[in-house]
Amino acid sequence: MTTASSPCDAHGILVQCRPGFEADASLELQAAASAARLDGSTDTQPGSGFVVFELTTPAPHDDIRRRLDLTRLIFSRQGFRILAVVDELPERDRLTPLRDAIAATGERFSAALLETPDTNDGKAQSGFLRRFGPLLEGVLTDDGRLRPDSPHLPRLHVFLEGPRRAWLGVSHASEGSSWPMGIPRLRMPKDAPSRSTLKLAEAFMTLLTPDEQKSTLRPGLTAVDLGAAPGGWSWQLTSRGLRVTAIDNGPLASALLATGLVEHLRADGFTWKPKKPVDWLVCDMVEQPSRIAPLIADWLATGRCRRSIFNLKLPMKRRHDEVERCRGLIEQRLAAAGIKYVLRIKHLYHDREEVTCYLARR
Repeated sequence: MTTASSPCDAHGILVQCRPGFEADASLELQAAASAARLDGSTDTQPGSGFVVFELTTPAPHDDIRRRLDLTRLIFSRQGFRILAVVDELPERDRLTPLRDAIAATGERFSAALLETPDTNDGKAQSGFLRRFGPLLEGVLTDDGRLRPDSPHLPRLHVFLEGPRRAWLGVSHASEGSSWPMGIPRLRMPKDAPSRSTLKLAEAFMTLLTPDEQKSTLRPGLTAVDLGAAPGGWSWQLTSRGLRVTAIDNGPLASALLATGLVEHLRADGFTWKPKKPVDWLVCDMVEQPSRIAPLIADWLATGRCRRSIFNLKLPMKRRHDEVERCRGLIEQRLAAAGIKYVLRIKHLYHDREEVTCYLARR
């Protein structure tokens, strides 16, 4: 793959992931491509922070988009359809060959995302990207390739694998992260009890639509936080005005209790039940995922909550298989109760050996 063979043709799909999760991202991408009846093979380099699925035969990128939904990929932070690969970029003038290769695609774009792998080598390019980004956007605007006033157009990805190689691709805003590399720039709130608060903040932004955030995270709604101590997730809920019942035998931060929005109960998160239904259940307990998945599904099936966000702590190996096993446990419980539901799962930037799930009654 050196250049796009014709305008609108894609040669494959590139997904970015947390370094160390390439095998899981590859298994998932290969399975999704097979289900979409796309022939090809994955190229996986351990520790690289990305995976490439190379198509046997190039196809129009819009056709691939209709057949394979990138938003359903769990271990992908960001993904795009590959239009071209530019090799042997000269150190002193990377702008000209990239400009020419982008023009050769025949495409116009609503935005340009400059990205690198989330590795030490990738991070070393961050200073260059800050300087280079405005220059590239300027020439693409002059060429009529970049049209920020046309949000219906796809986004351009310029993924610098290293100083000498760039992958060019497209995605639409609705199917990818708005953050370059899929990494949100969230600040740690100064009064939050723990850094785990950022996981729930990212989950709200990633797993819920803006309308869902507005309608389901309102002051006065109720929530239960299983495994709450020291209170990072409860803080995210109370900061939005929700009233929280925090379940944990450990202590909560005194500042969190001082809000008057938290009731702390020292109880077992697996056996405690609320006296009446709540709007939200959140759970970040350190436990086997095969115990957490049916627990959350049971809360939904019995009407104890309407929606939930929870983490599944994954084993070091066969993570993809464990996620699918937990998906099956949830399906089994809710199907038995005759409940239609929405399940979204994502390996978030602030996750490590875990994935975060959103489960709600449809």
